Amino acid sequence: MTVFNRIAFIGNSLPRRCGIATFTTDLQSAVAASRADSKTVIVAMTDHGHVYDYPTSVGIQINDGLINDYIRAAEFLNAGRFDVVSLQHEFGIFGGEAGRDIIPLLSLLKMPIVTTLHTVLAEPSTPQRDVFTRIIELSSKVVVMAEKGRELLRTVYQIAEEKIEVIPHGIPDFAFVEPDNAKNKLGFADKSVILTFGLLSPNKGIEFMIDAMPSILNACPNAVYVVLGATHPNLVRDEGEAYRESLIARARDIGVADHVEFLDRFVDQETLLDFISMCDVYVTPYLNEVQMTSGTLAYSFGLGKAVVSTPYWHARELLADGRGIIVPFSDADAIGFEIEKILTNAPLRQAMRKRAYASSRSMTWERTAERYISVFENAGRRHRLRTIAKSDTTTLLRDSRAPPEMQVGHFLSMCDDTGLFQHAVHSVPDRSHGYCIDDNARALLLACALNTPGELRLPEVLTSRFAAFVQHAWNPQTRRFRNFMAFDRGWLEDSGSEDSHGRTLWALGVCVLSDANRSRRAWAASLFSEALPAVEEFLSPRAWAFTLLGLDAYCAAVADDDRADRIRALLADKLLALFQKAGTADWVWFEEGLSYDNARLSQALIITGTALRRQDYLDAGLRSLRWLLAQQTSASGQFRPVGTEGFHDVRRQPRNFDQQPVEAAATIAASLAAWRADPDADWKAEAAKAFAWFLGSNDLSIPLVDLETGSCRDGLHPDRANENRGGESVVSYLLGLSEIRHMARIAEDQSKSAPRVA
Repeated sequence: MTVFNRIAFIGNSLPRRCGIATFTTDLQSAVAASRADSKTVIVAMTDHGHVYDYPTSVGIQINDGLINDYIRAAEFLNAGRFDVVSLQHEFGIFGGEAGRDIIPLLSLLKMPIVTTLHTVLAEPSTPQRDVFTRIIELSSKVVVMAEKGRELLRTVYQIAEEKIEVIPHGIPDFAFVEPDNAKNKLGFADKSVILTFGLLSPNKGIEFMIDAMPSILNACPNAVYVVLGATHPNLVRDEGEAYRESLIARARDIGVADHVEFLDRFVDQETLLDFISMCDVYVTPYLNEVQMTSGTLAYSFGLGKAVVSTPYWHARELLADGRGIIVPFSDADAIGFEIEKILTNAPLRQAMRKRAYASSRSMTWERTAERYISVFENAGRRHRLRTIAKSDTTTLLRDSRAPPEMQVGHFLSMCDDTGLFQHAVHSVPDRSHGYCIDDNARALLLACALNTPGELRLPEVLTSRFAAFVQHAWNPQTRRFRNFMAFDRGWLEDSGSEDSHGRTLWALGVCVLSDANRSRRAWAASLFSEALPAVEEFLSPRAWAFTLLGLDAYCAAVADDDRADRIRALLADKLLALFQKAGTADWVWFEEGLSYDNARLSQALIITGTALRRQDYLDAGLRSLRWLLAQQTSASGQFRPVGTEGFHDVRRQPRNFDQQPVEAAATIAASLAAWRADPDADWKAEAAKAFAWFLGSNDLSIPLVDLETGSCRDGLHPDRANENRGGESVVSYLLGLSEIRHMARIAEDQSKSAPRVA
C-alpha cells in the first residue's frame, strides 16, 4: 500500500489571525507529528494588503487577489510530487467571485485532493453553488465536521455518501484540571468565570450574554464575564472598533461594566488554554444556526468545560445527550437562567464537565490526524482508480487490445429455457419478477452483435429462445407485443408499452440483417412487417427512435419495401419536427425534459440521415447529440448519465443520480454512429468516455462491471453502487462492449492498412 508521506495543506496559516489559520496550522502540525518521515507544507492564503512573518512550515504563499500566484502554487505542488493536497475551504479566503480563483489551482494538480468544508450553505447563491460544486467534483474526498454537513451535501448538493467523511474539529490533548490554578495565574481568583473567546463580530451574540448578567449576578455576585479576542480584521477594516465600543457601552448602561471584561487580543495556544482552564462556564450565544463548526466550542468542550450555547448546527450535535446546555437564540433570560443554575450547583457543573471531557477524547489532534491520514490514503486509492479509468479511455482510442474480453458467464446465468430474467438479487436471478420483452429484445440484439468477426457467438439454442420469446409476445388480436411475463409464463397484459413495441421492432430489424440463421432471418422479416404498421399511431418519441433503428437494418436487408420506406420517412419527420419545435439556443433537444435512453433519439436521426442522405436529419441528430453529451459530462470531464431522479424535469440541468447502464450503452452507440457519419475523433473519445463509466471513471470511482464474469451492477446511487445485477444492466454493458470492441478492430485494421514510412 502506498504510504502518504508528502502532504500539502492549502489554507490560511498562523500568524494570520483567524480560525482557519489556527485550524490549518494545528492540522499540519498534528499530521507531521504522527509520522516522523513525513514532509508537510502549508500553502498559505494571504489576504490582500497584508504581510505575515510565516514560519518555515509555509512552503509558498498566495496573494488571494493574484491569479498567477494560484498557478505558481500548483506548479510548486506538482514539482514537489506531493502525495495528497488537503484544502481548507471557507467562503471569503480565496479570490474571485465566490472564491472561484482556487479552481484553476485545483484543476492543475496531479495528486488527489481532500477538501475540508468549514461551511456548507443550505441556500447558496448561484455563484456560490457553482464554485462549491466544482471544488467538490475536483476533490477525491470531502470532510465536514458535523453530521449536518453530511446531510446538506447529500440533499442540497447531491454528493455521494461514499465521498463524504465526518471528522470533528480537532482539540489539544489537555488534562482535566480544576480552574483554580489558572484563575490565580490570570488574576481571577475567587471569581466565577464565564468565558467567550474568538474573533469579535456581531453574529456572536455577545450583547445577549451581557443582558443576562444582571440576573446571573443576583444569584452569583462574584460572577465575571470575560470576552477574550480581537475584533475580526474585516470588521476593523470596515467599521473600526464600533461594535466592541457598543458592547462596552451596553455593559455600562445596564450596570454590569465591573463584571464584564473585554480582553482585546489574539492569544497563542498556551495562553488560550490557560483562559479556558480558568472558566467555570463557557458560552457561545451565536445568533444564527448556520454554523457548521466552531473551533472555540470544540476547544472548550475538549477541556471539559460546562458549556451553554445557542442551537447552531455544531452545538446541537456536540452538546446533545446532556453534554452541554442549549438555549434559544437571542434569549437573554434563558441564557441567564441556565448559567445561574450551573454556577450555583457544583455537582451539576462537575458532572457536565466530566461528561464533556470523556466524550471528547476521540477529538484530540492526535486522533484527528490519524483519521485524516486514513482519508488521504482512501483518496489516493480513489484517485488511482480514476487515473486508471482515464488511462483506459485513452488506450481504447489507440490500442485494439485494450477493450476487455467479452465474458458472458453472468449473462448465461440470467437465462433459463424461457428467456432472460428481468432482475437479480446481487448476482442471483430473481424469479419473482419474471421476464419482459424489453430485455429479451436487447438479448436478441446482443446475439446479433456477437455474430460479427472477432466475437464468439452465443449458443444457437439461446438465440432461438430469445426469438421464441419475441414470437410468443406477439398478440395478433391487438397487433401489439406483450411485455411483462410472470415466472409461470403467464402474460400480465395484452399489450405492452409503445416503447417496448418499438424496441422489439429494433431487435427484429437487426435480426433480419445480422442473424446467423437464414430461417430466423426470414422469420424476423415476416414478424417485423406484420408489427410495423402499429407504429404509425404511436406518440412516444422513443418508440419512433427504436423503430427507426430497426428500419435502418431492415431496409438494408429488404429492398423495395415501400411501406417500410414510407414509415421510415414518417417517423424521422416526426422526430425532426419535435426537435425543431422544442429546441432553442440553450435547449437543443426533442422534448421539454430528459428521460431514459436519450441518446437513441439522436442516433436514430443520425443513421437515418446517413442512409437516406438527408442532411436535415443528420444535422439535427449530430447537434442534439453534441448538446446531450455536454449535459452528460461532469465538471471533471467524466461521463455522467442523466439521473433517474431528474427524468422529465422541464428544461433543467440533469440530476446526478441514479445513474443507469442503459444510458452509457446508448451514448456509446450514438457516438459511434456519429463518428461513422462525421469522422471526427471527438466522437470516438465520447464513446470511450461513456464506456469508461462502466470501468470506474464515474462520480463514485466504482467499477460497475466484473470483468471475469461480465456482470454489471444496476447503477449508481448517490452513496453507493446498486449491487443487484439484472438483465437490462448486463445486456447494456455487453452491447456497449461489443461496440467498443468493434471500434477497436476497425482502428486496428486501419493501422495495418496505413502505408509505412521508410
